[in-house]
Amino acid sequence: MAMGKRKTRQESMWLAAAELPKSPGHPFYSAVNSVLDSSGFDRFVEVICASFYASSGRPSLTPGRYFRCLLVGYFEGIDSERGIAWRAADSLAIRSFLGLAPSDPGPDHSTISRTRRRIDVETHRAVFTWVLEAVAAKGLLRGKTLGVDATTLEANAAMRSIVRRDTGESYQEFLTRLAKESGIKTPTREALGRLDRRRKKKGSNKEWSSPSDPDARITRMKDGRTHLAHKAEHAVDMETGAVVAVTLQGADQGDTTSIFNTLDEASEQIAAVRENDTNEQLHPDAPAEVVADKGYHSDAVLAELAERDLRTYISEPARGKRRWNGDVEAPRLLYGNRRRIRGSRGLQLLRSRSELLERPAAHAYETGGMRRTHLRGHTNILKRLLVHFSALNLGLILRTALGAGTPRSFQGRMRDLFDAICGALSTLWADSDRPNHHDEPQTTQAGRPALAALPPYTGLVSA
Repeated sequence: MAMGKRKTRQESMWLAAAELPKSPGHPFYSAVNSVLDSSGFDRFVEVICASFYASSGRPSLTPGRYFRCLLVGYFEGIDSERGIAWRAADSLAIRSFLGLAPSDPGPDHSTISRTRRRIDVETHRAVFTWVLEAVAAKGLLRGKTLGVDATTLEANAAMRSIVRRDTGESYQEFLTRLAKESGIKTPTREALGRLDRRRKKKGSNKEWSSPSDPDARITRMKDGRTHLAHKAEHAVDMETGAVVAVTLQGADQGDTTSIFNTLDEASEQIAAVRENDTNEQLHPDAPAEVVADKGYHSDAVLAELAERDLRTYISEPARGKRRWNGDVEAPRLLYGNRRRIRGSRGLQLLRSRSELLERPAAHAYETGGMRRTHLRGHTNILKRLLVHFSALNLGLILRTALGAGTPRSFQGRMRDLFDAICGALSTLWADSDRPNHHDEPQTTQAGRPALAALPPYTGLVSA
């Protein structure tokens, strides 16, 4: 057989539209579009985004397509807007979800970024509220018991770029100046390293900041690394798993400080949903209870939540024997919280906290691709987080209808269904090969009838 050679070919000048590749669409994304279209999502976002677009000029990225691009970021686990643009240009199923014709170009990453900067954070929050109302309409939001949890997001800034807040010096320049003041005329890297190791509290946020992302704060990540980061906190309905609120705050803020902003945001979201709750699915006293881990436990938090008429189920750290010095209110609140977390309902809530609180964080930040941010500034990151968790709540609706909340899990369900069908056919085939009662029965050494020698079906993975 002769060797074929690559030949240069001339592109055709005309191409029929019927010959362009088309896609029937991904079943999961078709279901997402049916949920959005049935509630008038595109008309809603076009109305609230009208003030951010000019009345004339070249048509830009439509609001519905822009928010769908950010939804794709969660469903596909894409962390950057450039990656979303690449995925939209590469996948026919995503193009069908975005409503792009075969001849239409996909949205450019710069267009997505420019549209995000123009649309303010309140509009993104309105989209989050709209999705939360759709969740409530499906009976998936009660709002009585809220769980609060926080995590750190790695900022798009490097520690080596931090500068002094007072003088604007870089870290290297600051160490060099300290070395010269201590008597070292020409400090080497080894000398600077020894000098830096002897210093205490060398990474204070009061003294250092990042010029590329002023909102980022120096903090210790969960894996032990010290990095510039942001703190994201979310509130979850402990009965259904719906995310009620998400906030973004400084990474140097403690849990006992940030919890109140998140609860205020959750109360506002529940009040907004209650105005349009025609099915009366929300609990009349929502929110009434708060569940959190021991990082949120303090006398000030218990007192503030008691003033808000919120019943607490907060894990208590081991602090040893307390001295109250005549205080009456603080021990009453502490012992009341301790009694509740040791009761049957408290134990059940704390057990379900890892499932209903940590699982949404894993979906959004790990598989959803938001553990490391590619945006800078709290405003830009919060816009992405609001739509990210809106996609998570849409996945909750689809999980009740399809049994899957992401395209990947939907694909796994289809594989399990195929495995079950093949397993059933394998069993029927084995039963059909058994000897009937008119023939002489075949038996094993144990006296049991022998089946036909058919290898069992082991699924797609091992096939």
